[in-house]
Amino acid sequence: MTGLPAALAPPRDAGGVPVFRAPWEAQAFAMALALHERGLYSWSEWAAALGAEIAAAVSRGEPDDGTTYYRHWLAALERLVAAKGASSAAELAGYRRAWEHAAARTPHGQPIALSDADFAP
Repeated sequence: MTGLPAALAPPRDAGGVPVFRAPWEAQAFAMALALHERGLYSWSEWAAALGAEIAAAVSRGEPDDGTTYYRHWLAALERLVAAKGASSAAELAGYRRAWEHAAARTPHGQPIALSDADFAP
């Protein structure tokens, strides 16, 4: 992720490999890279969006202990995707609710899979 300011770079281990606490974090990371590679946004746009999400969290008094980084990452990604017209905020919210519903019905340790019922209001 060249071009990102160091303050906005993802957490890394001692060897410089990005660190993910959960699979969804790695997926959000990969989606951001893929959408950049497809030209949806520039790194400067990404840095501004991620920086704005982090600044908003700081202004709300949220702790900066490293556990929320990818929540900011995902919020920035969703905001950019909606702003660029690749999806709408309403569609993204619908998918978020569907994933939450699917996760709630899935036994711990099992893969989460969406079904049509997860999208029901």
